[in-house]
Amino acid sequence: MKMDSDLLHSPAVGLTEEEEADMNDWKLPLAFMKKRHSEKIEGSKALAQSWRMKDRMKTVSVALVLCLNVGVDPPDVVKTSPCARLECWIDPLSMSPQKALETIGANLQKQYENWQPRARYKQSLDPTVDEVKKLCTSLRRNAKEERVLFHYNGHGVPRPTVNGEIWVFNKNYTQYIPLSIYDLQTWMGSPSIFVYDCSNAGIIVKSFKQFALQREQELEVAAINPSHPLAQMPLPPSMKNCIQLAACEASELLPMNPDLPADLFTSCLTTPIKIALRWFCMQKSAKLVPGVTLDLIEKIPGRLNDRRTPLGELNWIFTAITDTIAWNVLPRDLFQKLFRQDLLVASLFRNFLLAERIMRSYNCTPVSSPRLPPTYMHAMWQAWDLAVDICLSQLPTIIEEGTAFRHSPFFAEQLTAFQVWLTMGVENRNPPEQLPIVLQVLLSQVHRLRALDLLGRFLDLGPWAVSLALSVGIFPYVLKLLQSSARELRPLLVFIWAKILAVDSSCQADLVKDNGHKYFLSVLADSYMPAEHRTMAVFILAVIVNSYNTGQEACLQGNLIANCLEQLSDPHPLLRQWVAICLGRIWQNFEPARWCGVRDSAHEKLYTLLSDPIPEVRCAAVFALGTFVGNSAERTDHSTTIDHNLAMMLAQLINDGSPVVRKELVVALSHLVVQYESNFCTVALQFIEEEKNYTVPSPANTAEPGSLTPVRDSPAIPRLRSVNSYTNIRAATTARNLNKSLQNLNLNEEGGPAAFSPGNLSTSSSTSSTLGSPDNDEYILSFETIDKMRRVSSYSSLNSLIGVSFNSVYTQIWRVLLHLAADPFPEVSDLAMKVLNSIAYKATMNARPQRILDSGSLTQSAPASPTSKGTHIHQAGGSPPMPSASSSSLTNEVPKPPAREQPATRPPYTPTLGGQAPHSHQFPRTRKMFDKGPEQAGEDGDDPGGHRNYISAALQTGLCDWSAKYFAQPVMKIPDEHDLESQVRMERQWRFLRNTRVRRQSRGITQRGVSRLDDQIFINRNPGVPSVVKFHPFNTCIAVADKDSICFWDWEKGERLDYFYNGNPRYTRITAMEYLNGHDCSLLLTATDDGALRIWKNFADQKNPEMVTAWQGLSDMLPTTRGQPTSSAHSLARRVSIYLDRSKQGGAGMVVDWEQETGLLMTSGDVRVVRIWDTDREMKVQDIPTGADSCVTSLSCDSQRSLIVAGLGDGSVRVFDRRMGPNECRVMTYREHGAWVVKAHLQKETDGHIISVSVNGDVRFFEPRSPDSINVLQTVKGLTALDIHPQANLFACGSMNQFIAVYNANGDVISNIKYYDGFMGQRIGAISCLAFHPHWPHLAVGSNDYYMSIYSAEKRLR
Repeated sequence: MKMDSDLLHSPAVGLTEEEEADMNDWKLPLAFMKKRHSEKIEGSKALAQSWRMKDRMKTVSVALVLCLNVGVDPPDVVKTSPCARLECWIDPLSMSPQKALETIGANLQKQYENWQPRARYKQSLDPTVDEVKKLCTSLRRNAKEERVLFHYNGHGVPRPTVNGEIWVFNKNYTQYIPLSIYDLQTWMGSPSIFVYDCSNAGIIVKSFKQFALQREQELEVAAINPSHPLAQMPLPPSMKNCIQLAACEASELLPMNPDLPADLFTSCLTTPIKIALRWFCMQKSAKLVPGVTLDLIEKIPGRLNDRRTPLGELNWIFTAITDTIAWNVLPRDLFQKLFRQDLLVASLFRNFLLAERIMRSYNCTPVSSPRLPPTYMHAMWQAWDLAVDICLSQLPTIIEEGTAFRHSPFFAEQLTAFQVWLTMGVENRNPPEQLPIVLQVLLSQVHRLRALDLLGRFLDLGPWAVSLALSVGIFPYVLKLLQSSARELRPLLVFIWAKILAVDSSCQADLVKDNGHKYFLSVLADSYMPAEHRTMAVFILAVIVNSYNTGQEACLQGNLIANCLEQLSDPHPLLRQWVAICLGRIWQNFEPARWCGVRDSAHEKLYTLLSDPIPEVRCAAVFALGTFVGNSAERTDHSTTIDHNLAMMLAQLINDGSPVVRKELVVALSHLVVQYESNFCTVALQFIEEEKNYTVPSPANTAEPGSLTPVRDSPAIPRLRSVNSYTNIRAATTARNLNKSLQNLNLNEEGGPAAFSPGNLSTSSSTSSTLGSPDNDEYILSFETIDKMRRVSSYSSLNSLIGVSFNSVYTQIWRVLLHLAADPFPEVSDLAMKVLNSIAYKATMNARPQRILDSGSLTQSAPASPTSKGTHIHQAGGSPPMPSASSSSLTNEVPKPPAREQPATRPPYTPTLGGQAPHSHQFPRTRKMFDKGPEQAGEDGDDPGGHRNYISAALQTGLCDWSAKYFAQPVMKIPDEHDLESQVRMERQWRFLRNTRVRRQSRGITQRGVSRLDDQIFINRNPGVPSVVKFHPFNTCIAVADKDSICFWDWEKGERLDYFYNGNPRYTRITAMEYLNGHDCSLLLTATDDGALRIWKNFADQKNPEMVTAWQGLSDMLPTTRGQPTSSAHSLARRVSIYLDRSKQGGAGMVVDWEQETGLLMTSGDVRVVRIWDTDREMKVQDIPTGADSCVTSLSCDSQRSLIVAGLGDGSVRVFDRRMGPNECRVMTYREHGAWVVKAHLQKETDGHIISVSVNGDVRFFEPRSPDSINVLQTVKGLTALDIHPQANLFACGSMNQFIAVYNANGDVISNIKYYDGFMGQRIGAISCLAFHPHWPHLAVGSNDYYMSIYSAEKRLR
């Protein structure tokens, strides 16, 4: 709307625009915006967890091969003088050659034993080829599949050759003998690790790889050619699992610096701290640490493995730093293989990083296979230098004066760095470098608390963070910590474990194995623990017992059931929810737990949760009761009684407001059905018989023959937008709408004899499309049949027919399932259809052939309701006319030939056996399902195993996994709507400013007074006859409903935004619409005259409309029970209503009024109560009896005064105060109208009046406190529609005489509208609906000729 510029800036009563928006809109609660409405109810996709070591290994044997030949230098190396001499920190020339050799060997073994004390060590000093061979083969034999290490020191022999040989000696030490790496591979086998400390060592690595390839090729040849010599041999192991560490590249010599040991590489690998400190002292920077000499370094106090001593602390820091460098630089899988699989390999590789750093400073490049990226320049080495510096600077005073050692600040600083990363970071960035250090810090009691806290905050970032932490190796640490009794760790550990199990539930086994479950049982039982920690503990326990028998046993012994039952009434809803889920899981298929539950009367304690205000908690309770029944053990009388009581308790949830609860209810009842299958089969057969012999009075039976709307001219017929209510409303039009129209297309095009489906219970069963029984064949019971059964069961009393014995729990539950199969929420009805069909299938398969034969022509049951005549494919109203258009456009798929016309859904009916229908046993269902021949069909029934599993396995709701997602997602993060910078918040702010502008500008117009209202600003032909119109309060969208679809128009641009099918059954129509959350994220509520409410989102934008939720708002409003208005104006009212919509039959349908401030929805209609729903709890909160014998035609409420005004079909207007009890809440009844009340409106101001209008055209004003009207105006007779503008004091009347009159508050006509603007000036059709815009002076008019027009005040005002 183009508004005057001065209006835009005029302050609204002293408030700025922003402030005013803040005041009103921010305070309004939002309905149906919780996670259960916006997400699909299913668990998250499991991330493939690679952190578990599939093949943990140990290095069990070590061969130490030293070729030193002390005193004799090899011919190809010219040594400097002086030269590096020390081997294993021993000067070989300081003793006799033989003794030196033995001492060096012994020392090398000790150095290795520091890293792997349990291995078998074998030295081979200056050996021959045979000795090496013997040594290697014997070690491999003993090691079996484990790893063997081969350490080769070649300082006393020539350098390796290009042909891939290393050198050893002959017996008399007169010659150097070459030893081929190929042979060495053969003797050592795999998995092995090789360490080469000699010049040109890189050559060996290259040759090794070439030989490994050569082996593979030989094997491939041998595999193809059986006469190959290798073909007979056992397969040699692949050398791919071998690891090599070499001191230098192929062209490099080892450093000869006399200050360094000769075996510098070995020293780095086996005595890293010693060599690192020496090297530090040799750098120029060491001069900055006064008084530290090489001698002093030898005297550093402490032991390497005692972290409290200086030497131990340095070793610990060194481990943390090298681990961190590796984790940050290496690819994850390589890191796992080298640093987490084998303790000795991990140590050698950590030390190899040091070797690379030190040896590169002497122009030597250590080589490894697999190759590592260069790490010698990594920034963490500076942290190492600093730690060494701090430690060494204390040395002189510690040694000379004995002062105390000050611990290094290294770990505290790294934790701070990690904390900075956590607090400052953005969402998408590299993982924190310090993660492996956090792991190391868990070992220290000093920093443990802080480390756990930070670790928890990190894991909270999401599943990716948990996967990272697990890949670093956090698992064994946090598992071990569960043995700690420190209370202050409890909240942190519970949080961390909840995070881990939410991402990787396979840890349940590790927990039970280490008795970890006891930790969480004690947290759960500790009443001093805050509720959220107990919630996490019970979540962890729920994961431990989830389909894991050992876990169930362990927790049952740990008294889990009694613990849980004590907390069922905790005020914290998430705790109640998880306690129930945990109970449901512990007795799932675990009989001892079920009996323990029975003894503690767990099921009775769970009943209280069935009326919990939080839908998720009700869900969890239904789940728990469902698994309680679903235990497949033998039943005693006692347990059968329990099951029956439980079933009747569950049945009360049939009209719960939340589809999530009802879905869980179907699954719970399906457990009962499986348990008592034979009883249900009997009931099913009985109902099937009954349905055949009974014709249901249907609304259309009584309608005049010409009542079908004429076929519309095709160009105007739009294709419906596809709709998804999470899953598509499974080609919603197909099953529920076009049903019988395709009856005549079921010809068997292939010409072969087609099988009847068992019992062929109803001709319309061809129509339910994709859901099918065990393998997506058609249903036996179509939606139509089930719907008819449901109505039959509510008309006739079944007792008389079935005999009292069966009017039992089973009959009741069957009725409940029939009711759920007609649920307005597709996912609920699909599940219920599956259960019903599963039983109907069994019942007809098991029934004796005679029985079915006697029952007459079963296949040709009467059409479920005679509304559709088969000739008109379109029903009256707005479903699309062509089956092909509908079935493809209603599902999100590429249009394909409609499923309904595929060959042979049902053959034409051919009477056989003397005119009887063929019995189902001659023609069982499609063969895929049972591979037995027809004559064995009888036995099928006796083996329910396969089928029983089908029903229970197929039925799951994903509720528990979906609930578990809560723990995997960030808990500590500010949600978007509270984060002032977030997109969500900005959009909301924009919407609220827009709202304020609309309110203020429209107020400016209405306050000046509207003198005319006939300027046509919009006209368009709607796809269906408009029955309800509703303006969006703030944007330029208007919703127009016809019988079963909704069209959205942009009235400013004049274009159609959307058109979709509402999903209501054929014999129902939409009678009311409301926008919920109109001020923010709008949802559309539609109410149909069978009492169903559906709520839609994503309409009128580019997305597909989705059903958010749907429920039965009024349960006993079967369209057939509509009473006629009982009044003198009976005939007029009836004539009017028939004129409007012939299927109305004078009924009011369903009327609603919505209160955004309280989230309450008032519903009424052809019932005797006003039912109030709390949309936050999704449950009925109140039934107010109207005290009248006629239907409610109009509702209006005011949250400030808690008043509800209802207009009734008998002409009375009744005022209720919902704060009072059911018997005294009717505070006023006005009986001044003589006829059907078209509209009753309660003004929202504190002293607002009631305005009511009857079909006779008398408008009456009441003051709620006085018994008589304070004003009466007379308008046209034969009123069909009326609306009152809430701001501008206007009301508009539409009559059957094809004109609209607009009146002001004094009753003066300000406009009469009879013709459409335009070229032909066509006369307006009979008015079917009217609505004012809540703010602008716009009036929308829908008429029976399909046109939708909008009128407004004259242009100069706007």
